[in-house]
Amino acid sequence: MNIKILKISVPIVAVAALAYLIFSPSRYVGYSPDQPIPFNHKIHAGDNKIDCKYCHTGVENSAHATVPPSSTCMNCHGAGNVAGNQEHVKWLKAQYESNTPVSWVKVHDQPDFVYFNHSRHVQRGVDCSTCHGNMAEMVKVKQSKSLNMGFCVDCHRENNAPNDCSTCHR
Repeated sequence: MNIKILKISVPIVAVAALAYLIFSPSRYVGYSPDQPIPFNHKIHAGDNKIDCKYCHTGVENSAHATVPPSSTCMNCHGAGNVAGNQEHVKWLKAQYESNTPVSWVKVHDQPDFVYFNHSRHVQRGVDCSTCHGNMAEMVKVKQSKSLNMGFCVDCHRENNAPNDCSTCHR
């Protein structure tokens, strides 16, 4: 191979690889940001078998799953009956009592040009784990699926679901 071509090709390949890593939606797989408190889905959804819909109340009738307000947490933790001596539960209770919302960091997100409706999927029996992975085993939430367009299109094809572009892109 000509050295001149090699000198030109290597930078082009490096730039293309870097662009793929930066702009590929699959780069979010594994994303697991720190949260204000170490909320453990394994304890709540796994060990205690609390249904996703108990905390994420909007998921059945809204486009958004909704992040639970502190008042939902206080249904179990408010009276101090459940884990009331743990520091993060004390902090959560203080947030609730001062009417200060918890600033959770969003883990699963779509670009602004994508419209995803949770209720449509939940009402048709799509299990939360299809897109979010097995939350009942996650001590710390992470994005386990790419949630890119190919992921969605493949799922729609496999399940004979409508695949009209205007459903998701508005």
